[in-house]
Amino acid sequence: MTQIHPELRNDVRMLGECLGTTIKKHLGEAFFQKIERIRHLAKEGRKDGAVEDERLLEELSALSDDEVLPVARSFTQFLNLANIAEEFHRIRQQEVVILDSNDSFSSLLHRLKSEGIDDDTIVNTLTDMNVELVLTAHPTEINRRTLIQKYNAITECLRAKEKGGCCKHRLDELISQIWHTNEIRQYRPTPVDEAKWGFAVIENSLWTAIPDFLRGLDEQMQSVLGKPLPLDACPVRFASWMGGDRDGNPFVTSKVTKEVLMLSRWMAVDLYLRDIDQLRTELSMHECNEELRAKVGETTEPYRQLLGEVKQALKCTRKWIEKSLRKKTVKEDCLILRAEQLLEPLMLCHRSLIDTGMEIIASGGLEDTIRRIACFGTTLVSLDIRQNSDRHAEVFEELAEFYGMGSYTLWTEAGRQAFLIKELQSKRPLIPLNWEPSDNAQEVLNTCKMVAKTAPEALGSYVISMASQPSDVLAVILLLREMGMKSNMRIVPLFETLADLENAHHCIDALLSVDWYKQYTDRHQEVMIGYSDSSKDAGQLAAVWGQYKTQEALTEVCKKHAVHLTLFHGRGGTVGRGGGPSHTAILAQPPGSVNNGLRVTEQGEMIRFKFGTPEIAVRNLELYAGAVLTATLSPSPAPEQEWREQMESLATTGFKEYRALIREDKDFVPYFRKGTPEQELAKLPLGSRPAKRKADGGVESLRAIPWIFAWTQIRLMLPAWLGSDAALKQAVDNGDLERMHEMYENWPFFRAYADMLEMVLSKTDEKISRYYEDRLVPDELKVLGENLRRRLNSVVDMVLALKQINHLLEQSPVLRRSIDVRNPYIDPLHYLQAELLHRDRNQPDNRLEKALMVTMAGISAGMQNTG
Repeated sequence: MTQIHPELRNDVRMLGECLGTTIKKHLGEAFFQKIERIRHLAKEGRKDGAVEDERLLEELSALSDDEVLPVARSFTQFLNLANIAEEFHRIRQQEVVILDSNDSFSSLLHRLKSEGIDDDTIVNTLTDMNVELVLTAHPTEINRRTLIQKYNAITECLRAKEKGGCCKHRLDELISQIWHTNEIRQYRPTPVDEAKWGFAVIENSLWTAIPDFLRGLDEQMQSVLGKPLPLDACPVRFASWMGGDRDGNPFVTSKVTKEVLMLSRWMAVDLYLRDIDQLRTELSMHECNEELRAKVGETTEPYRQLLGEVKQALKCTRKWIEKSLRKKTVKEDCLILRAEQLLEPLMLCHRSLIDTGMEIIASGGLEDTIRRIACFGTTLVSLDIRQNSDRHAEVFEELAEFYGMGSYTLWTEAGRQAFLIKELQSKRPLIPLNWEPSDNAQEVLNTCKMVAKTAPEALGSYVISMASQPSDVLAVILLLREMGMKSNMRIVPLFETLADLENAHHCIDALLSVDWYKQYTDRHQEVMIGYSDSSKDAGQLAAVWGQYKTQEALTEVCKKHAVHLTLFHGRGGTVGRGGGPSHTAILAQPPGSVNNGLRVTEQGEMIRFKFGTPEIAVRNLELYAGAVLTATLSPSPAPEQEWREQMESLATTGFKEYRALIREDKDFVPYFRKGTPEQELAKLPLGSRPAKRKADGGVESLRAIPWIFAWTQIRLMLPAWLGSDAALKQAVDNGDLERMHEMYENWPFFRAYADMLEMVLSKTDEKISRYYEDRLVPDELKVLGENLRRRLNSVVDMVLALKQINHLLEQSPVLRRSIDVRNPYIDPLHYLQAELLHRDRNQPDNRLEKALMVTMAGISAGMQNTG
């Protein structure tokens, strides 16, 4: 086991002692000693094995139904506290747990210069860079918002302690508050609740992080390149799906989306009001330039005078939003609704301070606010709309029936395209006044009408799930136009299954060959690549290769049509859903596909891990900007042909082996249902979306998140490696290991695949998964489990041989330490969860269900991801 850093060890011990004090006070010394025995046995079990494991299982099996919940809560809260300590340690050490070293931004700029890239090119690339991080409400954030706030307060206590302060009493208070708060929500969050959670991340972290990030970028650019980052430039901005993603979520309605749009504006106005109040306190100077004097007259405090007018306009705007949310009709006088309205007076103050020799004052809080406007505008985030292509087709199906035109869905694709283009060019409306659509169709129309009435700057893209044909895109444009849309909103097809990925470039080629559509795009096409569903559909190995080839083909198609391509990566938090270190993933993209910008989803608990504290948020923003800058100006070369052929062979074998088990083995679904907590996960109130697309569907209808979640809980992590085992073994048996060594050393894409596979395998545990099987799975299915564990061991051996190492994470000691430290505290939760599943399935009890949900939360905290 790798050694834990002394400072981190001290923090973990201190927080653990505070938790112990709380447990003793409320549950007694005898119960605390029972917790300690379980902890000690788990720790020793990791060292010595069988004897301690037997004693640990005896101790856990002897727990009464009333004892299982406090035991589960104890270990769950310890893991949450360990996460806080480790997160603060990363801040302290200025490190982020990444799988390979990453230079500072200054070093990157020096390296690009050394490659012969001139300063102006670098500056222009950074200035024009357009990276958009899309915050999504996929149900992977298991912690309640009220607990997250308390965890943040503990981080502040650790920060104060680092500076010599005494915070023991406050820590005891916070941990006691946490202990007496339910870990699990009583009810599922609404889409509005999810949106508010996203706004809270911006308020508590990103509002501070963005100006710090941009200031740091500016300073490094001036130091290395001798040129600043313009004040109106922001290489990284934010969008959201929270309250806009209605695919499979009946709770996201047009009314909900409208409310979220207004709440987003309210949050932005409220944050700017705090900024303006602070600036009015600071900008007390009397001297100003003639431009500002002409604006405010002969006042002794010109900056405060102008900022006072800004404050009043913001207050009027906030009042207008609040009345609008209460469905009251209000006038729109003196409102600040566009970024330019807010920016203009602040830039006037900035110019005046510069002109009068007060540059140091201009570069302080005033520039921070100006840079926030460049990032957040007046809407805080731009909201994407997402809906399934079937829902749009349903509207046209009903319209065709109304007009006696047959079945729209049975028309040929060419027939649908011809109809849609004709209607888009027609001057008469398509939708009749006397038509009565179904409730589903009416909701689609209501959404389009709401979008049409929304200011364009508040909106991002309209994403079409399960898109496969050009008509899927044209249908949305027509619906928006019919509902009164005047601007050309980006319409983005999302290709999710492997078959749709393989067809994506044909679809985009056909779309861009339509003159009307090409003119609509203004030579900018956005395409979304779905990682989660393609991995679930085809297996991780076949999916990543399919995604790579799709991006290559899309890049060539858009180049042929002289259209700028923006790729939107629908990545999840886990490897099985496209997760992993963002900068590694960006550098692994095909050359030319990262054309100075991209969009990428940030989901669930990953938002908090990557952006929940300002210091770590700044580091991750730098990683994004640096990776996109590198991929744009110094992309990796295209892979050798023999590497492509090797990858094609691996993917073909991986796909075949994955499908053979998931879809063709009759025992697989029963094993999955029995051996994992998949069915119980539906009771966990994680997010507003149902866990399944169809209530009566099988594995194929299960969303990617609970699919991954279930395998993660039992430490088999099957979706991330199934298929890779057989593919890598076949390649090694065929004598291809040396070629794969070459691929690993020289091809970022293959290196990223292998490193991610190694990381996820390091979180597997054969012993834990076998215990779930022993406790829950009938004997006739156990042969499948033995086979899966044999395959798991095989893929571990293959990865060790591929990377030429002796142990997993041998080259990543920080991550190895993190996993080793957590394992003894996760083990009791695994064993307890298996015991609870057994009890609850045989004799259901509300007490057991609650304890079961707490174990799920604790294992998620320990594994540091859910789905």
